[in-house]
Amino acid sequence: MADFAGGKIQAFCGPKEHGAPDNLEEVIVNFIGGARHSLDIAVQEIDSEPIAQAILDARWRGVRVRIFLEQDYLSSEEPPEPRAKRGEPESSAVRRAQWSKGRDSKGTEINREILTAFLRNAIDVKADYNPKIFHQKFIIRDYRGRSKGSSALLTGSTNFTSTDTHRNLNHIVVFHDPKICKDYQGEFEEIRSGTFGALRERREGKPRTVNLKGVPVRVLFAPDNSPEL
Repeated sequence: MADFAGGKIQAFCGPKEHGAPDNLEEVIVNFIGGARHSLDIAVQEIDSEPIAQAILDARWRGVRVRIFLEQDYLSSEEPPEPRAKRGEPESSAVRRAQWSKGRDSKGTEINREILTAFLRNAIDVKADYNPKIFHQKFIIRDYRGRSKGSSALLTGSTNFTSTDTHRNLNHIVVFHDPKICKDYQGEFEEIRSGTFGALRERREGKPRTVNLKGVPVRVLFAPDNSPEL
């Protein structure tokens, strides 16, 4: 881990399996473990059981949790063709096919198991509203319009998966500043309203630069803020 701006910015690189300094899965689990009031999570995919367990544990200690995911990682392939057994009505074969787990060559069964666990524990989970890929990866901790001592924002290139935390080279950045949390909170509410991926004007207008103890930070979301410029 590297600290910047008097500890207001923390940067992590992984995975350790490739000689990097940080266990990214552990970083995410510990960040979630620090939540006391709320967690707003927007991420393409969750298949890491330790991360899912940390979210469930947060819910059980009274943290209010909202999650937004990419739908492609929650759906399975088409179920097998109904094949009636000897003497079995065709309707029974169809029903069996409808309720079967089907083929899972995508390896996303764990994603659905985690989703089911979230729903069983009364966690608010929603999926993207369009066929375009949902590629966000961030957690807003303990900030819903009001700053708290534990308010923080985790983001970076890391999906909450075993592959991204233990096999692929990735990074995580944590900001301990309510102004950064506020910018991401606005994005999270737009995602939940269904305007993500659509042409719209951001409510906060022109992106601002936040000075974190001498380190300038500007939050840009594509395509709205044209970060390529």
